[in-house]
Amino acid sequence: MALLTVSLVLAPPASALRPWRPHIRDAAHYATSRAGSVSFGVRTRHGLRGVGVERTVPSASVVKAMLLVAYLRRPDVRDRALRPGERELLGPMIKRSDNARASQVCNIVGTGGLARLARRVHMHRFHATRPWGLSTIDVADQTRFFLHVDRYVPSRHRGYALRLLGSIVPSQRWGIARVRPRGWALYFKGGWGSGTGWVDHQVALLRRGRRRLAVAILITSSPSHAYGNETLRGVAARLLRGLRPGSRPR
Repeated sequence: MALLTVSLVLAPPASALRPWRPHIRDAAHYATSRAGSVSFGVRTRHGLRGVGVERTVPSASVVKAMLLVAYLRRPDVRDRALRPGERELLGPMIKRSDNARASQVCNIVGTGGLARLARRVHMHRFHATRPWGLSTIDVADQTRFFLHVDRYVPSRHRGYALRLLGSIVPSQRWGIARVRPRGWALYFKGGWGSGTGWVDHQVALLRRGRRRLAVAILITSSPSHAYGNETLRGVAARLLRGLRPGSRPR
């Protein structure tokens, strides 16, 4: 009788993973060579490392990730299937950063809904306001949020929320999306000032199995949007240098 051989591909044990730390000094050296003001940080389960992590800036469209989670946490939404109209609101708001839909969602959850989410996440300097793009954020709060963004979403909607954050349209996948480390899934949201360079932000979760880290890069006063995008890419590339499939973030 023939024997059936089954091969299992197992994740490497934790002891086989190589410790990895973000390259804060390299990123800081690069950031000082760029026009504009740059703050950034990387958060792992061991803590936050970065530069200017408590500097508050206008959120622009970064706050749309919070609008998404605040909506999905609503008592009348959290335990039921989303309706087609709700998906038509939330999907474009995240995937192609639709401002009109973000305003509709903000009208539903209100600044109170954003403030309740901020308290749940233990944010310290977030302030929700109207218009939503002038809400204030910082690196410390946003990395705290994104490191476990899925945990703040009711279980019924977690997969949906991550699919949106992982499906940003190609035309908006600049900065960190251009330097995503091989083998790591990327979920992120950006914010920018309509091409002016007023703000150019990205906040992201990188995940491989149970391993995860959050990155926030917040830039103000760039000469142009294209210049800000290049700064995002340059900072991210230096921060994440050496992060491989077999890395264990420290």
